[in-house]
Amino acid sequence: MAATTATTTTTATTTTTSPSAPPASATARQSLAVQVLGDTHALGRRLPQLAVGLTLYGVSMALMLRSGLGLDPWDVFHQGLQRVLGLTVGAWVTICGALVLLLWIPLRQRPGVGTVANVLMIGAAMDLTLGLVGGPHGLPGRVALMAAAVVLNGVASGLYIGARLGPGPRDGLMTGLHRRTGRSLRLIRTGIELTVLAAGLLLGGTAGVGTVVYALLIGPLVQLFLPWCTVPTAAQTSRKG
Repeated sequence: MAATTATTTTTATTTTTSPSAPPASATARQSLAVQVLGDTHALGRRLPQLAVGLTLYGVSMALMLRSGLGLDPWDVFHQGLQRVLGLTVGAWVTICGALVLLLWIPLRQRPGVGTVANVLMIGAAMDLTLGLVGGPHGLPGRVALMAAAVVLNGVASGLYIGARLGPGPRDGLMTGLHRRTGRSLRLIRTGIELTVLAAGLLLGGTAGVGTVVYALLIGPLVQLFLPWCTVPTAAQTSRKG
């Protein structure tokens, strides 16, 4: 037993004083460098992916509107504001996004690059698409356009969420309320969307079968596309390497 202890102590001492082993501080610096360089390298994919995702999100919402079969709850609200107060639907998407972002302040939420880009890009992409694309004739064309819009929205959501550059204003409001109140995310999201849907209907916004289809399918679609679109973190890239 004594010999074993001595051998262990000698081995530990040898290992500690071995010139080939880097100091702990050097290892820490190397690990930090891997993380920083990994994030910088990933940023070359994350920013373009964010821009594509937000643009396609606005396009999908415009196609949903052109189908005339109903909008998601927030766009029912945006359309209602447009019918009562003027401006474009895309303009109200931007204005409401900025106002919701102000609600982050008491919730102590921190916006990211993606949060600000969400406010600025989706409404602009929506208005541009509405100016270029007209509504289809006949119910089959409207149904096909609505279905394509919902699927495209799922892809777009996966792209901009997977870029990992910050949540959208409405998503941040949901998570902020969840953190402050302790209520479930499902309950808070349902409450928010029912509130804006009711307000939108009172203002004259359009709800219909598309609203129901969107509510039922968008969650599974985002879950399907998100793993393919998520940019790996520097730590994940380092482990794979």
